[in-house]
Formats: sequence, structure tokens, C-alpha cells
Amino acid sequence: MISVDEHRTTVTALLGVRPAVELPLADCTGLVLAEDVRAQVSLPPFDNSAMDGYAVRSVDVAGATESGPVELPVSEDIPAGRTEVPPLLPGTVDRIMTGAPMPPGADSVVMVERTDGGAENVRVFASSTPGDHVRRTGEDVVSGTVALTAGTVLGPAQLGLASAVGMDRLVVHEPPRVLVVSTGTELVLPPAELRHGQIYESNSVMLVAALRSLGCHVESVRSVADDVDTFRAAIEPKLADTDLVVTSGGVSAGAYEVVKDALTGAGVEFSKVAMQPGGPQGCGRWNGVPVVTLPGNPVSVLVSFEAFLRPALLASLGHTGVDRQHVRANLTEALQSPKGKRQFRRGYYTHSDGEVTGVVGPRGGPGSHLLAAFTQANCLIVLPEDVTDVARGDEVDVLLL
Repeated sequence: MISVDEHRTTVTALLGVRPAVELPLADCTGLVLAEDVRAQVSLPPFDNSAMDGYAVRSVDVAGATESGPVELPVSEDIPAGRTEVPPLLPGTVDRIMTGAPMPPGADSVVMVERTDGGAENVRVFASSTPGDHVRRTGEDVVSGTVALTAGTVLGPAQLGLASAVGMDRLVVHEPPRVLVVSTGTELVLPPAELRHGQIYESNSVMLVAALRSLGCHVESVRSVADDVDTFRAAIEPKLADTDLVVTSGGVSAGAYEVVKDALTGAGVEFSKVAMQPGGPQGCGRWNGVPVVTLPGNPVSVLVSFEAFLRPALLASLGHTGVDRQHVRANLTEALQSPKGKRQFRRGYYTHSDGEVTGVVGPRGGPGSHLLAAFTQANCLIVLPEDVTDVARGDEVDVLLL
């Protein structure tokens, strides 16, 4: 057997780093920048008002109070978007809206709430100091500086900033085109009626959802029969348009292990990994295309995705943080684990304010077929290879999902 860490290293190396590609902003959500973004303009690009109110020279409203207002004529209306703004005449004010450019000569803004809101003449009930309610040029970002660094994950704020500094396209790590293949003659697609000995196929549904959550483009071929010729005929024509093949099932030691039979000697190596669940694993290249083969039981599929595929794909997409958050927690009940294997148990973790360490309890048994228990879990309890018994109250490692 090989270790979990060894197999993760192999899968990560197999996937490598995805190439850089330029995409429109609308197609970059969740992707990772491959190049720095330099601001084409400053933010703000000009001095502008932070409030609806009146642009003033602070000396002209000095001493203004509720009981002793200063009354001044209104020279101009300056809405947001006005491009030509004359200088502010001494002894006057300009009515100004939020985001509108400050007139030359004005040094502050008095909020409309501190005035009577006049349109021709206005009574000002508060003094101001230079800079009050003014957004200065370059206060947020200076033109020519790096606004977003390579390696940044592009969420709503990052994409908004990219647009604000003048970008409509970004250079990102290109998401892979992944082909998900579920194998097993016993698999039937819902809502067809089941016959005795058949089960509904679910692995491809889980894998497609998990892969798409990382930004991958995913196609699936479901329920391929346990026949080598059928398997090859279903998959080989799609390899030219695929960056990664992920299979489930057909990799163990039985008599009808179609993935193992079809790909052994074709560039894919199969191993037994020291873990529970998910021991039978494989990876390699088939006709030059990376292939990662997973076991067939549904819990094994999800655990294998978390242990190997998720971190490897995140690394290939340029993410610097590829691991789930790890915490320590006290067990609510005793657990046993097979000697020499790293066990991943579904669990539910809670942590109360004021507690140094949270608590975690298992959900379901160790069986790799107990999918419903996974839906009740928010973490994986990780028991190391050298641990066979853990008592109630012992501290364990927890992988938050």
C-alpha cells in the first residue's frame, strides 16, 4: 500500500498547473488571476463628493450654527456624471450630488441635512473644515499601481475592482474540461424502475457538482457497463476535447473491474492507498490525457475527492490555499480505526463561544455505502494510521467541510 500523502502528491503532479487564458470579466467568477492587474485609472479618478449637499469654501461657512446660519447663493447644480464644472465663485455654493466632481476652489461639502435644502439660496447650519465629505483622487487606488495580484481568487469585489480600474478582460488560469465517468452494470438512471440487483447511479451527480463548484467545465457519461470494449467506445472519442477524466468504480480486485482492465498497461497505474474508506485508487495518462480513477462506493468517492482531487485541482487552478480548514475537537464518543490506515469518518463539529476546543461526534458508521450520514455531516474526523482506538473526550483532528 501507498500512503494518502504519496497518492495526493502523485495526483497533484499529474494535474500540473493550468495554462493562462484571457477571459471576459463575466466568465471569471471564482477563477484565479494568472497575472497582476495594474490600474488604468486612479480610484477615485477625480475629487468627488461623498454626500448629497453643497460644495463650499470652508471660510465662507465659518461659524455657521443652527441658531446662526450662513445664507449663500447657489451658483451651480452638479449632478453625478457632469463632465464640465466651472470654478466655485467666492461667497457662493454649488449644490452637489454624491459622486459628482468637486468644483475647483471648493474644499469641502456640507451635507444637505445641515442646510435648508435651498435651490437658489441656501441657509447653512454648520461650519465645515477642508476635506469634509470629499473623496480624494487616488484615495483607494493610484493609477499604474497593482490593484490585484496574481493568485487572487476572483469574487464579486475583485471583479468589481477590476472593472472600476478599466479592465474588461482578465488573464486567469483556464478551468479544465473534465469528463466524469461512472461505471457499473448494476447502475440505473432515475427515474427508471429498479430490478432486483440494481441501484440508482449517484456518483456522477456528486462528482459533477463537486467539480463545478471549483469552476471546472464538466461533462458526464453515466452508468457504463462492466465491459472493456463498451468502456473504451464510450470514452475514447471524447478524449480529444478533455483535459481530465475522472472515473468511479471498476478499480478494485474483483472479476469485473472494467476501468482497471481497460487502462492497465495503457498509462494508468492502480494502487491500494492506506485509507478507509477509498483504498483502491489509480491515476496516470490515457492517450496523453490525465486520468484519476476513484472507487465505486459513494462515500469513498466523496472522501477521495476531498483527499486527492480537490486539493490537486485547486493547485492546478492557481489557488495558494488548497486545504480545508483543520481544527482540533473533543470526541463525543469512542471510535475505532484499522491499524495502518488513515480513517476518514463523517462527523458533526460544534464550537461554542468561550470554549478553547470544539466538540465533534460521528455521523453514521465507517461503511462506505452510508451516504445519508454524509448529508448530516459538516466535517471529516481524521484518525491517523497509527491510531486504532480513540476514547470519548480525546482530542482529534477535524477537517471542516
